[in-house]
Amino acid sequence: MILDPERRPRGLDDSKVLNQAQREEAFERIMASALAVSVAFVAPAEIDRINIRQATLAAMARAVAGLAQTPAYLLIDGNDRPPVNCPCQLIIKGDATALSIAAASIVAKVARDAMMRRLAVHYPHYGFETNVGYAVQRHLDALALHGASPAHRVSFAPVREA
Repeated sequence: MILDPERRPRGLDDSKVLNQAQREEAFERIMASALAVSVAFVAPAEIDRINIRQATLAAMARAVAGLAQTPAYLLIDGNDRPPVNCPCQLIIKGDATALSIAAASIVAKVARDAMMRRLAVHYPHYGFETNVGYAVQRHLDALALHGASPAHRVSFAPVREA
């Protein structure tokens, strides 16, 4: 994501601190003011094959490649540099301290939750429309009863155990 320095959205914070309504409001402000936004996903089978850490780095690189303009510099939340061809600064807990990282965390969370709600239509047993894939009791019970769907990562312990 590339934010417009002249139109920085207000009220951004780490996506984990905001409730769903606040995230969705912030998402709209971000999308209305950002110069470029790109979201990338990695399929569950690929995550199982390469592991969650490598999949996260691959998704970051794909998102950067999908931007409508090339970023001059990246701020990355965490301590792993994705395979990209531009300078990066790694910031641990960056979503709590850097506006652009907070914005990216909000866009990623809103996009993922929307994807999970779409998956709920195809896999109604799991409650994705409300649990968005997290290991809450209803989801765990559905896994025990129905097994894993193609949307599940078998490398994730609750899925593997079911």
